[in-house]
Amino acid sequence: MSRTFSIGGIHPHDFKISANAAIEDFPLVDIAYIPVSQHLGAPAEPVVAKGDKVQTGQLIAKASGFISANIHSSVSGSVLSIEMLPDLSGNLIQHIVIKVEGDEWVESIDTSSDIVRDIKLESKEIIAKIAEAGIVGLGGAAFPTHIKLSPPPNKKAEYLIINGAECEPYLTSDYRLMVESPEQILIGTKIMMKALGVKKSYVGIEENKPAAIKKMKSIAAKGYKEIKIVSLKKRYPQGGEKQLIDAIVHREVPSMGLPIDTGVVVHNVGTALAVYEAVQKNKPLIDGVVTVTGKCMSEQRNFRLRVGTTFDRIMFAIGGFPKDAVKLINGGPMMGKAVSRMEAASVKSTSALLLLTEDETKRGEEGNCIRCSKCVYACPMGLEPYLLNRLSRAGRVEDLELNAVHDCIECGCCFYSCPAHIPLLDTIRLSKAQVLRIIRSRPKK
Repeated sequence: MSRTFSIGGIHPHDFKISANAAIEDFPLVDIAYIPVSQHLGAPAEPVVAKGDKVQTGQLIAKASGFISANIHSSVSGSVLSIEMLPDLSGNLIQHIVIKVEGDEWVESIDTSSDIVRDIKLESKEIIAKIAEAGIVGLGGAAFPTHIKLSPPPNKKAEYLIINGAECEPYLTSDYRLMVESPEQILIGTKIMMKALGVKKSYVGIEENKPAAIKKMKSIAAKGYKEIKIVSLKKRYPQGGEKQLIDAIVHREVPSMGLPIDTGVVVHNVGTALAVYEAVQKNKPLIDGVVTVTGKCMSEQRNFRLRVGTTFDRIMFAIGGFPKDAVKLINGGPMMGKAVSRMEAASVKSTSALLLLTEDETKRGEEGNCIRCSKCVYACPMGLEPYLLNRLSRAGRVEDLELNAVHDCIECGCCFYSCPAHIPLLDTIRLSKAQVLRIIRSRPKK
């Protein structure tokens, strides 16, 4: 029987039209533009200079703070420059620009397809290896993985949950990973279990991915019995950390709390695969699987894409922008962000590029709130979005905090369900950021 979270959620059409597109390696580019900020936290500090020769997998920028991650070259060649360039939102970010010359990998990286099952390292060694490889969460936030695997002394992990829900419409990169690399994901899960010192792990997969569930269960039964594959109902946002914890172990993350407060650590299936490659193959995080999709496309694709590949190069590879497309979204339609510059480059956490037509991007004309409460029933955090919207527009910051605007996960369920087409998420997101700044500026007790 499939499980799900207890409150809220919506049921958008999943549009998994790229599900049957096998993962294919994207061609090497001529120039890679590698940002030094591809993670939540302080930007990494470059350790190479203009003119240096680099190999694929070589460290080029070192983590500069507690919440930071190493950056490695995704290509081999010569460093052309280190300069400030716009990211996909138009913000200036320091990039290391590399002219590609062949594809020479660091010698210690195992590039074979052999599966390495024996986990030889101990907990501290595993965490150090993951930190060295620059692994970050690939479920969206790009939080450094070694930090999540190192709970504070007063917090104890009991369970590890691997997120294979992929509840966003259109996205299929995680699905293809589970179908094509199930054992590597399970080994990565075991590695993280050893790092955390937990005895039980769950992999949650939505029921609209029967092939992935079957594959993962088949492999788990052969030697990974401490890992349970759990079928989840198709319901958005099933892949949210708090919703997964509720659905699988029936625990509630407290307001302003973290999953570890419930004894749970959550990681994405892509992260599990990256951990396997880092620990067992000495491969840093330099690529990822990216779904390139849209109803206006004649052919759907899932590419294994090197970090630093520009979006215009990706569009060129698929034959250019479809004539009906007017917008490119980095991510899914619910939580993704519009790409403002085609010259921007992919990062570690890039999971999808979604092409939308004019009809698909049109918003309905905003009307008046009729107090129907659909947004309240849809909110998976138990908030009252209509009220938060009114408080936000009135600038009532104290009342916004009292009504827990900071607990919003920005999933978009409220906006999706509003018959008056009120842009609830837009106003709530801005107010949430304002309230969080105030909360964080207060002296710690």
